[in-house]
Amino acid sequence: MIRRVAVVVGVVLTVVVLLVGGLWLFQRELVYIPSPGPVSPAATAVARGQDVVLTTADDVRLGAWFVPASGPRRDVTVLVANGNAGDRSMRAPLAAALRARGLDVLLFDYRGFGGNPGSPSEEGLYADARAARDHLVRDRGVPLQRVVYVGESLGSAVVARLATEAPVGGMVLRSPSVDLPAVGERIYPYLPVRALLTDRFPVAEPVARAGVPTTVVLGEADSLVPPAQSRAVADAAGAPVVAVPGADHNDAALSHGPAVVDAVVDRAAALG
Repeated sequence: MIRRVAVVVGVVLTVVVLLVGGLWLFQRELVYIPSPGPVSPAATAVARGQDVVLTTADDVRLGAWFVPASGPRRDVTVLVANGNAGDRSMRAPLAAALRARGLDVLLFDYRGFGGNPGSPSEEGLYADARAARDHLVRDRGVPLQRVVYVGESLGSAVVARLATEAPVGGMVLRSPSVDLPAVGERIYPYLPVRALLTDRFPVAEPVARAGVPTTVVLGEADSLVPPAQSRAVADAAGAPVVAVPGADHNDAALSHGPAVVDAVVDRAAALG
């Protein structure tokens, strides 16, 4: 009997070790879900869109789109940091909506996304966003005070980090989590996710430290990032919350709906 129990315990422990080890080894395949690319030319997705190539500090070349404003310009540029999936073509409706409201927009893809070389990682995504920011400042002459960051889900951590390095005019964080482990613990509640994760993507701590005027947009039916987490980020930033009734994490209402667009336009308008 004791022998049988020992065998069962041994099998269970082996399964647990293999499961945990597999999650640790392949965690980035679970975190990042890029589209393979390539991405179509900008002009085919957004009116007057321009194809841009960004070069990071570690010499990775990234595809990007610059979308100039239509109608009366607000002299504000929006830098969009994507979430953990897809590519910039999925953000074309957002760029088109912001363009129609007088805002210039820069969309870009991280390394490993949209046909870009390299493999994504936390530090890699930060480096990619810096390249996008530097393109606006260095190549287009946009003052940082006239830039509004938009962070989508995981991208909220990316722009929050950038804002701690150099303040900008404002930020809109859509469906932010306190950090990545907080999301992982909900998906894998019986695993030591916080101990296993290599990439952390904190949001609440850097957004509080940055002190940049911020708005948080959340979906009240978000099944991936609970509204309570987004509200915790808003509390850390001292930011107003725009709650979209019935909206889940990947719904159009949260990707390019009126609540998101209006929040960005309001942040831009606050710059004068």
